[in-house]
Amino acid sequence: MIDAGHGGKDGGSVKNHLIEKKLCLDVAKRVENGLKSSGLKTVMTRRTDTFVELDQRARMANRVASSIFVSIHFNSSRRTSVAGTEVYYRSARGKSIATAISRSFKARVAGGSRGILYGDFKVLRETQMPAVLVECGYISNKREALRCADPAHRQKLADAIVLGLLAIRAR
Repeated sequence: MIDAGHGGKDGGSVKNHLIEKKLCLDVAKRVENGLKSSGLKTVMTRRTDTFVELDQRARMANRVASSIFVSIHFNSSRRTSVAGTEVYYRSARGKSIATAISRSFKARVAGGSRGILYGDFKVLRETQMPAVLVECGYISNKREALRCADPAHRQKLADAIVLGLLAIRAR
């Protein structure tokens, strides 16, 4: 289950000429393509620039048996020096997925990883399957925003997420 964060009336963060909702959808579609090419079935919470309530995202996910929920976002901070990816989890199974994705980011993506963190986000709290929320970088950081604006970098982010998920599957 792939959740492209924000959408429609909810643009998410808007920094350095980037709009989070657009980046989220782009990376989510890239993750979907990567998982499908590996033979996995995928479901998306949104495929276009539409608004989907958080509880509706969780309900959609809960209807998909034997799945993993991956919510894709980009971050922002008042401290413009902050950079790097982060992966949030809420359950023990979510933590193992977050760890695999974080390791994959560290090995494959410029900009570094800030690691894994416990998060009590609604989409993690209300989903019944293992779930993670992936922050693909800080668009408030000018250097990282330039990377995130590059489609090749967004492909690297998506590839790292896919390879992290596949590493969990291989266990």
